[in-house]
Amino acid sequence: MVSRWRSERCSRRTALRTVAVSTLGGLAGCLGGGGSSVDVLSAGSLARTFEDHLNPAFEADTGIRIHGEYHGTNAVLRMIEDETKHPDVIVSADATLLRERLSPDWDIEFAANSLGIAANPETAFGRRLVAGDEPWYALARETDDGDLAISDPELDPLGYRAIQAFDLAEAEHDLAGFREAMTDRVYMEPEEPQLLAGVETGARVGAVVYRNMAVDHDLPFHEFPPAYNFADPERAAAYAEATYTFEDGTTVAGRPIRYNLTVPGDADNREAAHRLVQYLLDNPDILQEAGLTVGEAFPRSTGDVPEAIDL
Repeated sequence: MVSRWRSERCSRRTALRTVAVSTLGGLAGCLGGGGSSVDVLSAGSLARTFEDHLNPAFEADTGIRIHGEYHGTNAVLRMIEDETKHPDVIVSADATLLRERLSPDWDIEFAANSLGIAANPETAFGRRLVAGDEPWYALARETDDGDLAISDPELDPLGYRAIQAFDLAEAEHDLAGFREAMTDRVYMEPEEPQLLAGVETGARVGAVVYRNMAVDHDLPFHEFPPAYNFADPERAAAYAEATYTFEDGTTVAGRPIRYNLTVPGDADNREAAHRLVQYLLDNPDILQEAGLTVGEAFPRSTGDVPEAIDL
């Protein structure tokens, strides 16, 4: 069933916290915070979430501007490991990956997402997908090489989750050879923020994306079933049955989609970074409006979170 995300109404408690943080942030900005910025190196799937939703509100309330750079999470972590980037805040689309690769002193999980297909409704594929009369996988099997896009699995969790979803769909629907056929057929986009550019122009009929990306681009979104949309934490063991092996031989198992972030101990602007983290945690409605899932499970922390951040 094709669905579009609809924003959830914040609780009274969340609304009160939002007002309090906004008021205090605005006063701080008037007292001299204006003109400063915080450098964020983030998963590409959050590019519009940060730039179009979070940045305007954060700057208006605090006087601090987000200077964001967005890539696949694997590429983000590699830049940190290689010391080619030195951000104030690091954001990952795979919480486990950030912990394993960077071993931060602390991190906070702040949102979830789900996997599915965003389609151009003006294409035959898109019209048939929206109609919902045929299974998505039957339509996908009929596409030509390059018609459907995924992000590069070597650079981005979204890419390897797409391939893992093909694997789990193969088992769920008894589709012999589906993972291999689709992996050979799809176009692999190396720049995650550009994944939907071809879909919007009609050059590609669709792409495997997170829900918030379809919301950002105002495209119809067909969410995969819970068996392989990586949104249900209770299905973690089942998701882990699907794996992807990188070119270097490392294997990653499927797992629920969880975004997390951390502030490096040597960040140049730690105070502004901590304020951004606090603002994000205190304003979940901003993330919800962008198509992410924020519920009672968040925020969830590991390690010694700085006292400046109130969970």
